[in-house]
Amino acid sequence: MESELQQQQYVNAASQKQIEALKGSESGNLAMLPPASENEEQWQRIGRQISIFLAKIPEYIARFYQEYKLPIISFALLVIVVTGLRIFLAVLKAINDIPLVSPILELIGLGYTIWFTFRYLLKDSTRQELAAEIRLFKKQILGREESQTLS
Repeated sequence: MESELQQQQYVNAASQKQIEALKGSESGNLAMLPPASENEEQWQRIGRQISIFLAKIPEYIARFYQEYKLPIISFALLVIVVTGLRIFLAVLKAINDIPLVSPILELIGLGYTIWFTFRYLLKDSTRQELAAEIRLFKKQILGREESQTLS
């Protein structure tokens, strides 16, 4: 019992010395800590602000998307096209590195070009047939006549 009393006196004396040291020191040397209740209130306030912000993120994203819908879609399409083109070129380079495939593909391309020239480009009647096929293809793709596209 006597030892407990001495411990309490020692603890009380030590805490009083610390408080006096804080009070007696210059304000530039030691920083005064705010009371614990103020610190908890500040953390609660910050936590509330963060939770309100996190709750409103879907609203912010939706508003941003509605405001910048066309540029976002354009940028996404541009990224997709560039990525697809890079993949296509990588596959083409890989195929081109296979022995004998490159010369065979060049011969096929040269043969198709010669056939296309003789089939569609030498005579007037076949050129008109090609133009009619192109117009039909455009109509199928666009779904309307050329006269409607010009106006």
